[in-house]
Amino acid sequence: MKVSMGQPRSRSAIEKKLTQVGSELQIVREQLRVIDEQMAHFADEAEELRLRALVSETPLAAKEHKNAARTVNGVQKDKDAKLARLRKLEESQDQLLDRLNEVLS
Repeated sequence: MKVSMGQPRSRSAIEKKLTQVGSELQIVREQLRVIDEQMAHFADEAEELRLRALVSETPLAAKEHKNAARTVNGVQKDKDAKLARLRKLEESQDQLLDRLNEVLS
């Protein structure tokens, strides 16, 4: 759900946008919680495979570690994108709250 940041001027329009932004903030925060759990799992797995590759010194073990590391990098990129979206939503929320405060004053 993308929230456009037009210039709502009425109290009800601002409150509606705030509700939309708040809902999306909840969704993104939940997605980040899940990503953090995934990251912990995949990072542990990658570390285990790295150690296995060091001990066994086989091409298969090295490949498994490389694939696991690639997965960790992909999850990190997803997390970075979600964090950027979270920051934008928080900025939008702050702007809307400022605008609401102006309307109510």
